[in-house]
Amino acid sequence: MNVLVVGGAGYIGSHAVARLIDAGHQIVVLDNLSRGHAAAVPDGMLVRGNLNDTDFVEKTLRENDIDVVMHFAAFAEVGESVKDPASYYQNNVVAALSLLEAMRRADVKKIVFSSTTATYGQPDKVPIAETTPQNPINPYGFTKLVIERALADYANAYGFAYAALRYFNAAGAHPDGHIGEHHEPESHLIPIVLQVALGQRESITIFGDDYPTPDGTCIRDYIHVEDLAEAHLRAMDRLQPGQGICVNLGTGKGISVREIVEACRSVTGHEIPVVMGDRRAGDPAELVADATLANELLDWKAQYTDVKEVVQTAWRWHQSHPRGYSS
Repeated sequence: MNVLVVGGAGYIGSHAVARLIDAGHQIVVLDNLSRGHAAAVPDGMLVRGNLNDTDFVEKTLRENDIDVVMHFAAFAEVGESVKDPASYYQNNVVAALSLLEAMRRADVKKIVFSSTTATYGQPDKVPIAETTPQNPINPYGFTKLVIERALADYANAYGFAYAALRYFNAAGAHPDGHIGEHHEPESHLIPIVLQVALGQRESITIFGDDYPTPDGTCIRDYIHVEDLAEAHLRAMDRLQPGQGICVNLGTGKGISVREIVEACRSVTGHEIPVVMGDRRAGDPAELVADATLANELLDWKAQYTDVKEVVQTAWRWHQSHPRGYSS
C-alpha cells in the first residue's frame, strides 16, 4: 500500500516507517521538522510541510495515490501542554482536523491514529482496560480524546476506517541502532538515565519515593517502540469502512522508576547517582495496560517484555549517537 506517515521524522513515526518499509509498503513522510529529524527519514521519502495547509496535504495525498495515513504528528508533553495549551490545541486538534479534511477531499478514508493512555486521566484501578472511563486531566490527553471522538464521527458520517492506538510509555530504539529517541529537551525517563551514564548529566532525580508501590516510586508500563510499530502495521491491515478500533498498547507489566535505574546500571555498568525529589503534581502511582483487546483484534502482543532488553536497545542508540541525530 501507499502510506502517508505524518510525523514520520519523529521518534515513534520513524520506527513505524522502518517497519513499513520492511513489509514492502511505499512510504511518503510528511513532517514540518519542528520536533522531528530529517536524518531519521530514508533518503527521498521526506516531504516538508504543515498539516494546517489543507490544500497542500490534499495535493500530497493525491499526487502519491495514498491509500492510508498514519498520524504521529502530535505534541506529547503533559507539562508543556499545561503551560502552553494553545499550542496543543492548535497542533493536536486544529492541524489534525485539517488533515482529516484533506483526506475527505482526496477520498482517502483510512487512518491509524497515535492516541495515548493520557485520555484515561487517573484511573481508579489497574491494569487499565479500554472500558475505563476516559477523563483526561491535562490538555495533552484531552486533545487526543477530541480526535478520537472526531474519528468516530467521521467513520459514522463519511465512512472513514480508523484505529486509535493508546500507547503506554514508549521506550527503546531500533535493534540495529540506526534510529532512536532524540527529544530537545529530553523528558523521558530511560534516555535521561542513560544521559547520566554518558556523563551528560550528574544524576537522575526521582520524583517521589512515598507512593503506595512496592519500592515507593511510580510504576509505568514501558512498551518498546518496535512493538508499537508492529501494532500500527497490524491495525492498518484490519481497517474496515465505517468502523473504528480503539485499543491499548502495553506489556501488561509495571516497572518502577527505581527498577528502571537499576536496569540502566546493569546494562551500562555505570553507577548512575540518584537524587530524591518531591512528587510531581498529577503523577499517578501506577499506570499499567490491559492489552487483551489488542491481542484479540490485532493478533498483537508485546515481544519486548524484559526491561533490560529494552534498555539495551536504547543504550546501543545513545552510545552510537550521544548527541542524537546531531551526532
